[in-house]
Amino acid sequence: MSITVRMPTWFIPHGAGPCFFMEWSPTHAWDRTADFLKGLAKTLPAAPKAIVMVSAHWLESNVSVTGSPNPELIYDYYGFPEHTYALQYPAKGEPLLAKAIVQRLNDAGVPASIHPSRGFDHGMFIPMLLMFPNADIPVVQLSLNSNLDAQTHLEIGQALASLRDEGILIIGSGMSFHNMRGYGKPQFGPISDAFDDWLTQTVESDPIIRNERLANWASAPSARPSHPLGEEEHLLPLMVVAGAASNGMGKQVFTDRVLETTISAFAFN
Repeated sequence: MSITVRMPTWFIPHGAGPCFFMEWSPTHAWDRTADFLKGLAKTLPAAPKAIVMVSAHWLESNVSVTGSPNPELIYDYYGFPEHTYALQYPAKGEPLLAKAIVQRLNDAGVPASIHPSRGFDHGMFIPMLLMFPNADIPVVQLSLNSNLDAQTHLEIGQALASLRDEGILIIGSGMSFHNMRGYGKPQFGPISDAFDDWLTQTVESDPIIRNERLANWASAPSARPSHPLGEEEHLLPLMVVAGAASNGMGKQVFTDRVLETTISAFAFN
């Protein structure tokens, strides 16, 4: 008899475009992040039956879910070396899981629907090439809501929390610091540090306090310089996985200084 174990939820940094698969300047900027992502699967209690991926690079007015059994890749990055547009990640979709996700969201009062042809964007396949390189686990990708509201995304995660007890891993793919005008500038180091300290303390708090603080993240120290108004989509996958964690505790599992700014990853049990 097979036993299904509860999966954690993860919030991971997906890097900059296809950064892990090309030369970068400075050369080793993304090495520690790549090593972290490569080792994540070993921390799981069992192999996931499927993965639900929430990427910062897909926003819809209502939540949308990939329904194709064989999603194509969307190379939604620009100006990178030619070989990065030949990267492949042939993971299967899971239409039945997609339908179940939509049903659970709708039952929770979250409008959602299946997108029958949408593929996997780079917020999904770039980190997945490192985390699960064999592409042998089916993946369903979930969009963000373009309202960019933190509470909405906590509720999206809460509606999907029970998937964890079915052996399904929920991953939020974004960046804990994401200000395109701040990368590479030393003056943004202290700014990113202040927000990262607050974010880590928040994630590691009691779940009720955690969710209250995350819902009001914009009032945190250095919040807006770290995620400018209208550009906070890279933080919102964290809200989904925190919501899906339910009463599970959160922990910072990785942090690094990249392009003069601090980035972190979080896991919830």
